[in-house]
Amino acid sequence: MTIAAVAGRTLGSMIRVGETMKALTLAGILFTSYVQGQDHRAGLIASMGELKDAISDPQRDSINARIKAHLRSLLEADDAFTATFDDVPMSRVDAPDGVFRLFTWNIPREDGSNLFEGFLLARQGNKIAVYELRDMTKGIPSPEVPELGPDRWYGALYYQVIPVKKGARTYYTLLGWKGYSKVETRKVIEVLSFKSGRPRFGAALFGKGKLKAMRKVYGFSFQATMTLRYDPVMEGILLDHLSPSRADMKDQPAYYGPDMTHDAYFWYKGEWWFEPDIDARDVKRTGRPFNPPQRQPEP
Repeated sequence: MTIAAVAGRTLGSMIRVGETMKALTLAGILFTSYVQGQDHRAGLIASMGELKDAISDPQRDSINARIKAHLRSLLEADDAFTATFDDVPMSRVDAPDGVFRLFTWNIPREDGSNLFEGFLLARQGNKIAVYELRDMTKGIPSPEVPELGPDRWYGALYYQVIPVKKGARTYYTLLGWKGYSKVETRKVIEVLSFKSGRPRFGAALFGKGKLKAMRKVYGFSFQATMTLRYDPVMEGILLDHLSPSRADMKDQPAYYGPDMTHDAYFWYKGEWWFEPDIDARDVKRTGRPFNPPQRQPEP
């Protein structure tokens, strides 16, 4: 065998060894990433359990910092959009079109209020972005008025998402629960959309005239329960009508509760139109589920 042949065979062996080493290195990286992901998932689940059992605000804040660190690491992983989070005990809504995943949870406070936390995982073209939501409820005295963003968010636990179209733009209507105080609970109809790839909360889709509400907020007694859900049969958002327990308690939400009647919002001509006094027992009607309302005044 010539020197050239020996050299060629040696070089080929070195290349094969090099390729094997690269493959082993990649496999090691993937395995390490998987193990770290499992560690963060286990840490997140454990921390959520600890939060439930915590008894003081400082203790809850410390646990919450760990929750955010674990969840951020999971959402920054390559498989964040496909990974299952069904075993994680927090609220999550996924856009049906795959545009975002939205995670929310609440931190009970000793004064009876709640601090809300959230992370939004969103597709932006070929990129994926993670946004931390910052609850600024105390700085939003008129919550139905402003358009908000991730850094100024009217916190809530979201449990349902309804995508609607207006022109070429998609608006994701979110239904949420909000423990507001020791005497008042709230339900929220929020709207999430994207402007130039950036998430925005709130859209002028409710009410009439030039000053339309950006979102709808309903307050009621913490002892009561309010229905707020999207009904696919009636193709609308069904909600309990709230009334004060006594006439002299008007405009004091802590004394409001369901009065056994129902209202609804229907998507019509690019807006959420309000229709009062819906017969919730008759949602299996054939044909169009409602007659177009005459711009009813909203509660």
